[in-house]
Amino acid sequence: MNKRLKVRGRRFWREWAKPVLVMLLITCSIRSAIADWNDVPTGSMKPTIIEGDRVFVNKLAYDLKVPFTTWHVAEWGEPERGDIVVFFSPHDGMRLVKRVVGVPGDTIQLMGNRLFVNGEAAEYAPLAEDLVRDIPATQRGHHEFAKETVEERSHAVMVTPSLRSLNTFGPAIVPDGHYFMMGDNRDNSFDSRFYGPVAREKIVGRATAVALSFDRQHHFKPRWHRFFEGLE
Repeated sequence: MNKRLKVRGRRFWREWAKPVLVMLLITCSIRSAIADWNDVPTGSMKPTIIEGDRVFVNKLAYDLKVPFTTWHVAEWGEPERGDIVVFFSPHDGMRLVKRVVGVPGDTIQLMGNRLFVNGEAAEYAPLAEDLVRDIPATQRGHHEFAKETVEERSHAVMVTPSLRSLNTFGPAIVPDGHYFMMGDNRDNSFDSRFYGPVAREKIVGRATAVALSFDRQHHFKPRWHRFFEGLE
């Protein structure tokens, strides 16, 4: 009986358990070092990314890391001002999605929600209506939307005048090896204004697209028009 059980055990390991474990290891390694997704539970990046989005994270955008670690094997690029990145928060280690507004050596200042980079004010223009279509019409009146441009890189931002927020900040110089992160939802984002610049090794990768999107307020109804939508 014991011999028969051992034979069955070896067969189970060889034919089922071992292949499954290998596949799991390969899948987890790919997610750890090459590509992953990140669920977005908050509105700190609205209107660019909204609650219920699942964003695709390109972990090879800047470097190659040892799977399951933050150790860099090789680097071939650096985050640029305007990139949307995923990183581990210096505050509590949670994975966050924010936009790079300052690179090493930049001087960042915010005055009444107007961004200044190296003493130059960002340019603001009206935002196209289709970029706020997923914010309920009943809520839009509480916010102001604009297209913010810094050195020819443009993206959407929003502010909420009724909220008390840290809308004046700095000037602060971004140290070497660090990046200044901010949410596009300027009055409702916990970002580098509070916990400081983020170290380069804490950056996981670049968020390049909305892979999936589900409306949590309406029984997780799919937002089909947001599926595979690129991020800017």
